[in-house]
Formats: sequence, structure tokens, C-alpha cells
Amino acid sequence: GVPLKAVRRIIDSGLLQGAVKKRKGRRTIQVTALAGLKLAWETAGILTLEGRRRLVRRALDAPESETVRENSVSIDLRAIKNDVERGLASLEEAGKMVIIDNDIRGGAPCFRDTRIPVHMIAEMFANGDSAADLAKAYPTISEEHVHAALIYARAYPRRDPPHGGPSWRGRSRALQFEFPSINCLGFREVPHR
Repeated sequence: GVPLKAVRRIIDSGLLQGAVKKRKGRRTIQVTALAGLKLAWETAGILTLEGRRRLVRRALDAPESETVRENSVSIDLRAIKNDVERGLASLEEAGKMVIIDNDIRGGAPCFRDTRIPVHMIAEMFANGDSAADLAKAYPTISEEHVHAALIYARAYPRRDPPHGGPSWRGRSRALQFEFPSINCLGFREVPHR
């Protein structure tokens, strides 16, 4: 339930020190630290960065505790932990419906036994299509698949292609075209060769 940009900001601010590891170029958060992440998100508008840092540290140091306390501030973690557990269970169920196979749609996450991309369904729903309409348009998926797509796409946002420009830039010069430009006085400028 924490937006991806907020997750990145929380990690970058050092609120989850020791609970974030780098693997294969990606940062991963320990499962036991997810309640601390949600705590940091929910207290962002209430506490200072230093106050949040101390409370999150206490939550990370004692992951089994139901409350965290710093001076006169006490936070009940049960609701936060319940949200995290429900979210993880929903994500696990959604993940059972998804397959990633390089031979299907270039490795894009698709629904099992189909070629229907998960992110496409999530985007269509976000753009106003109802779950019933999507299930009708794609008979091999159900409304349950649509809800799974929303959960999956939220947890695993589509990654942009690597930067470096359009794919045609690396091709031979014969495929690239040059067009004369017009300068501010209206005269044509032809590129020098």
C-alpha cells in the first residue's frame, strides 16, 4: 500500500538501514522490515524525519513487538502488520496466476495459460474499463484475474527499457535520414558532410 516513489524515498533517506540489501542491481527489503516501511509512510505527515527514524529503528530491532514507543509517542503496530500480511497474501495469490516466460511476449508477465500481459490489463482498468468489461473482452480471464493484475502491477511496476535512446540508433547509417532544417530567418540549412 505504499507508492513506489515513497518506497524509494524512504530507502534513500536511510529509514530502513540494515533492512535493505542490494541484489543483482536491485534493492530488496527484508519481509520483517515491511511493517517498518509502512510505519515510515503512515507517519510521514505527522513526525519529523528523526522521530520516524527512531520509531522505525525500534520496530526493526523488535519485529515481534506489537507497539513501538519513543518518549511519549506510542504506535500500535498490529494494524500495520495486519495490512502487510493481507497484502503479502494477496500478492502471493496474484503471483500464482502469473507466469514469466521469455518465449511468451518477450518475458513480460502474462496470465498463466494465456498470452495476455498482466500490466496491460491493469492499465486498461486504470483507464476506466471495468473488471466485468475486461473479463468479457478477454474470455480466458476472469474478474479475479483483473484484480490479481492490479495487485501484481502495483507490487511489480513495469520497468522502462534501459536508457540509451531508441533502438534504431544502433543500426547502420543507411537506415538513418537527415532532413534540412530551417533557421530563424527562414533560410534552409543543409547539414555539412
